[in-house]
Parts: sequence; structure tokens; C-alpha cells
Amino acid sequence: MKVVICGAGQVGANIARYLATENNDVTVIDRESRLTKKISDTLDVQALVGHASSPTILEQAGAADADLLVAVTQSDEVNMVACQVAHSLFSVPTKIARIRNQSYLRPIWADLFSRENIPIDHVISPEIEVARAIARRLQVPGAFEMIPLADGMVRVLGVLCADDCPIINTPLRQLTSLFPDLNIEVVAIVRGNRPIIPDANDQMFPGDEVYFVADSRHVGRAMAAFGHEESEARRIVIIGGGNVGLFLAQEIEANYPGVTARIVEENEDRAAYIAQTLSRTLVLTGDGLDTELLEEANIGVTETVVAVTNDDEVNILASLLAKKHGSQRAVTLVNNTDVYGSLITGLGVDAVVSPRAITASGILQHVRRGRIKAVHSLRDGFAEIIEAEALDTSSLVNMPIKDIRLPVGVIIGAVVRGDDVIIARPKTVIRPHDRVILLSASASVKKIEKMFAVRLEFF
Repeated sequence: MKVVICGAGQVGANIARYLATENNDVTVIDRESRLTKKISDTLDVQALVGHASSPTILEQAGAADADLLVAVTQSDEVNMVACQVAHSLFSVPTKIARIRNQSYLRPIWADLFSRENIPIDHVISPEIEVARAIARRLQVPGAFEMIPLADGMVRVLGVLCADDCPIINTPLRQLTSLFPDLNIEVVAIVRGNRPIIPDANDQMFPGDEVYFVADSRHVGRAMAAFGHEESEARRIVIIGGGNVGLFLAQEIEANYPGVTARIVEENEDRAAYIAQTLSRTLVLTGDGLDTELLEEANIGVTETVVAVTNDDEVNILASLLAKKHGSQRAVTLVNNTDVYGSLITGLGVDAVVSPRAITASGILQHVRRGRIKAVHSLRDGFAEIIEAEALDTSSLVNMPIKDIRLPVGVIIGAVVRGDDVIIARPKTVIRPHDRVILLSASASVKKIEKMFAVRLEFF
């Protein structure tokens, strides 16, 4: 597949890395030669310096032969024009754009991004996606990751194994017999900074970060098996009133009537705007690192603090300060996970939110081929959680999972058949039109796409 990526910032570089490792033909455009040089030095991609919306530059990037254009520059307007030019002059079939300014996304302008107006096939709004990701984490206290799949019937959860975790030091193949009520499938373990896609003989140790698949109805029981029985947050303090903080507060007001939220925002004008926009959220004006202000926000009786300013260091320090003053849990937004990612969990931050990983997942969902319904990237791309529909012609159907020749680094976690969730076991048989939840190592994603693709001989 030939892909043109407009923008070589963190998100653009991340998408380029995903696609280049899968042997796609990738060209990246950016105005800054520093960024294009960095990306061409580290990845097997072409890089051009220039305006991403310029017809000449897009032509040089090979837009005439491109299957996909991804516009993720810092400017919404450049992203929109790039998609328009790619459509009008080069007939690029699929165009994805990152749009941050929410005025473009108001329901009243729902027809703006259409083939007849501005031809963008998929709009990605990072701030909204990040706010939703944080809200999902709040639903399952104790989990640093929560991914809903199959219309919410299945959840992929990430948990930290503490010293008192009841199921550590047990081979995975013995979990079902030793813990008959534990109906889960462990699909990934991160030990230190080393990701592991486990087999039946692997064990979990204290300090491991474990990803597992569970029936949504059994999440409480599964979390208890890992030693996590934290109560759901009823009092939340949000540090940072930018778009992410505002959207999160709106999500809480709309969908969590029993939750009380407070926002701490340093800019007085922005704080006034937020106070006018929200109906039942208290807005405090000041610095999130001010201990007196945190006390005014009742941080000592707050179950969760969410730090979502535009400064990674402020987010980390505010999270640690809030926990020191009594907050039970900290959810921290970090843009530069390359620098801070490996340090944070050791400092006491409970959940790290990476906007670039969330945005990449949203884009990959539209890039993946075959009958793939959802895609979520784990830990900067060592693997992907995929939801896909099994077709009559797929090599997975009508045989036990133990007999399927799965690619290396692929684990099937669950099968959804109608209203039934079946946690995958060796004797589980996948039927046509089942929704399959699986983890795939990044190197095997292309093979998974082919397994779930429509074959020509079927017609």
C-alpha cells in the first residue's frame, strides 16, 4: 500500500513507523527539514520538505498513485486543504485528517466533511479520543488500560501485578484449573520495558504489567483475582482546562451522574469560559502545583486526579503532588513517552495516557484491511489488539483454535457469537461471522489482515 503522511510530528512519525515496518511504501511531508531528516534517518520511508497542501509537493510525494493520505500537521486548515487537493487533483481513495478545532466538528456542520464539500473520509479528533480514553480508565479503577470491544461486550484490561497478586508465579496453562471462576485470557505481559507475548508455560511476576481479555460482565471478578478491588472514583480533580480537560468534564457530566469533578485551570479567561460551559463542575483558577489550591479542591478526599495540561513535566509533578496530599490514584497525560514513559510508573503514577498512541490507534483502524472492526495499539506499537469478523472463506473457521496455524505472536482472546462471549480455549471453534478478539505482534499484522480478508474465489 502506498501512503502519503502530511506532518512529521509525533503522531505522523508514529504512524509512519507502524506502516513502514509492514513494508508499505510511505512518504512523509513536513515543512521542517529537521523533522524530515530525523524520520528518514530512522525509518525506511521517503521524506520531503514542503507544504503538505501544495499540489506540487503532493505530486512529488506520489499522491497520484497513493492508496491513502493521512494529514496530521499542526494546522487543521492545512490538513483539510491537503485532503481536498488529494481528492480533486490526484483521486486518492481514502483521506484521513486530524481536526482539533471543535468548531469544525459541531453537529450543526455535520455535512462539512463530505465528498461534495471537504472530502475527508475519516476525521480524527485527538482531544476527544484522549478524553474518552481517560473516562474509560475511570470505569475500572485499578486498571491502567481499558479497551471496550464488540459493542462493549468484551474488555481488554491492563493491570499491574503487585506482590500480593493471588495469581502470580502460576503457569498460564494452570490458571483455569486453579482459578475456575477466572474466565480470562492473558494476551501480553510487559516486564520492565520488555514486552512478552506469552505461551501456556509463562508466568506472571510482581511488577509485571499484564493485558488480558475478559467478558465485560466478569470484569469485577477478574480484577479481584489480580488483587485489584479499588472502589470506583466519585470525586475527581482535573488539572488542566484545555480541550482534553473540558471534554473529560463534559463526558463526566453527561454519563457519570454520581461523579463530582473539579477543574484547576491557570488561565483566568479559559477558566471563566469553562465555568460557563459546564453545569455542575467546580472550576478553580490557579496553578496545579499550588498545594493550597489543591487543598481547596479537596485533593485529600479525591479518589482520582487527572493531569492533562500541555506540559508533561507539570502533569507528572502535579500527579505526584496530588498523591502525596491524599489522592488515591493518578492518571497522567504524557506526550513524550520516549523520555518519560519508563520512569513514570516507578514514581507512583497509576495510569499513563499517550495522545500519540491513541491517535495512532484511531488512524490504524481505518488503515487495516480485511473485515477488521477495531484496532488498538499497545505500548508504542509492540502489538495490536484487533477485533475482526470471521468470514466463511477464512482459514480460521470451523476448526478448534489449537489446530489453526496462527502467525507467530498471535493470541486469540475471545470469540463473540451473537450475544455470547466465549473466552478462547484450545478447543474453541470459530464459526463464520463470529467476531474474534485477538492480539497480534506488529510483525504479524499483515498476515492477520489476509486471514480476515474476502477471497476472490468466494464470489
